[in-house]
Amino acid sequence: MARSRDVEVLVLLECDIDPANVLQSLNQLDGQTFHHAVSPAGAANESIRIFTRFSPGMLLPLHDDPRFTIRHMLVPGQAGIIIAAVHFPSKLFWTEDDQAFECTEFARTIAEVEKRAGHDRTVLVGDLNMNPFERGMVAAAGLNATMTREQASKEFRIFRGRQYPFFYNPMWGHFGDRDQRPAGTYYRNSGRHVNYYWNMFDQVLIRPSLLDRFPRDGVEIVTHAGATPLLGASGTPGRTRGSDHLPLLFRLGS
Repeated sequence: MARSRDVEVLVLLECDIDPANVLQSLNQLDGQTFHHAVSPAGAANESIRIFTRFSPGMLLPLHDDPRFTIRHMLVPGQAGIIIAAVHFPSKLFWTEDDQAFECTEFARTIAEVEKRAGHDRTVLVGDLNMNPFERGMVAAAGLNATMTREQASKEFRIFRGRQYPFFYNPMWGHFGDRDQRPAGTYYRNSGRHVNYYWNMFDQVLIRPSLLDRFPRDGVEIVTHAGATPLLGASGTPGRTRGSDHLPLLFRLGS
């Protein structure tokens, strides 16, 4: 996948493969050298790993937690970008209320990091284990992630006299089976009265200050790793093909 899509920054969640083995595979690519941007929180149970073709020194740690890592990406000749990679607990262990309250705390952390960095050019990416319409995603005090560029371009909203910055969430536009693409990133038949089947747990959120660098087709749900399909005969992902979640590819212009 890294070879066929010319990936520059690779974020892996729940990665229990030795980083040295990952690097050995990545660096078999012609003319490409990947590095492991180690997390300072990186104990043996670190679940989020970042590999990059940039120097690891260009991905400076800003804040780390067992469930997320926030980096300052400083590429020469370009304005710095904050990258927040996250993996929230699943609904097997947390309720929707738990997730919503955690989003409130996470939003505060992001705001504090942005204040320290001196800008809000932030991209949030990862497995949020929530759909875009859930409370933690859309609540003002949560991630405040809205479905349209027009709304996000207003930069913030005021509720009860308090100002909350927007994220733009392009994943809304990827729901459903139009254009013969997957209807989400994760499929599960829950066997319950309320059953979405397809979910959009894996998401990319963009601050309004980056909208001019984020094309309208700037995120893609990936269905092939090179020539290898990531969907089975049923049209759903599965662990036997690498993961039960489909990966995302996103890009930002300079």
